[in-house]
Amino acid sequence: MNYADYKRFDFLNGTGIRHSLFVSGCHFHCKGCWNAVAWNPNFGQLYTDAVENKIIEDLNLPEVNVQGLSLLGGEPFDHPETLTKLVKRVNQECAGKDIWCWTGFQFEDLLHDPERREMLNHIDVLVDGQFDITKRNLKLKFRGSSNQRVINVRASIKEDQIVLQA
Repeated sequence: MNYADYKRFDFLNGTGIRHSLFVSGCHFHCKGCWNAVAWNPNFGQLYTDAVENKIIEDLNLPEVNVQGLSLLGGEPFDHPETLTKLVKRVNQECAGKDIWCWTGFQFEDLLHDPERREMLNHIDVLVDGQFDITKRNLKLKFRGSSNQRVINVRASIKEDQIVLQA
């Protein structure tokens, strides 16, 4: 897997101070996508164990209260094997850190895909749905179009129904 960018101390992609990993490769190709350069899976740099270790180290910086990790793209769920390993490590090694993820997939579809479900099980907040330029709304928080949802994943799985993030 390649990644397009890694931003430390990001205030835009989720709540609080975060670190954000932008993966490369997306098969959705949404019209009007703000990060179309990341559609190409070969764009950017190779994601390595050293990069993953740096993310874990950055999440655990003692002098900064980092709230968590954000996964964006490209399409994170196009790389479930690599990113499941990362999100499991965050859950195990980064106490109190949450994980946000943006995807073009629908939450319900991820629930029924065993490989992607494993990754989903370790995510706290999911912004789901393809960006739809005909439903673009710049006033929405954490999403670009009104068809997208900001979902509390753990509560939704527990209650067996969609629970929107407050």
